[in-house]
Amino acid sequence: MIAAVSILLGGCVYRMPIQQGNYIDGPAVRQLKIGMTRSQVLYLLGTPMIKDPFDTDRWDYVYYYKHGYFSRPYQSRVTVFFRHGKVTRIISAHVPRGQPLIPGGK
Repeated sequence: MIAAVSILLGGCVYRMPIQQGNYIDGPAVRQLKIGMTRSQVLYLLGTPMIKDPFDTDRWDYVYYYKHGYFSRPYQSRVTVFFRHGKVTRIISAHVPRGQPLIPGGK
């Protein structure tokens, strides 16, 4: 009996939103261009979430947000590749049109 009640009440417990990574701002990502320098990319997107110590010519910006138990997590990613200090390729997935999702701002 106690186990059944605790299982039923387990769904009533508040679950904090989980947010990790870099805010990926859609308008800033659209300003990225081939040929930009590393400092220009830093100015637009900030410090990358992942800098591979073995491949210094790749920067990964990752954003993850999950609200509650049952909602699907929102994830977006931008990968910037450099050669000789200039952007050569940009790969992006699920980049928002505007500001990224933030806690309380579904």
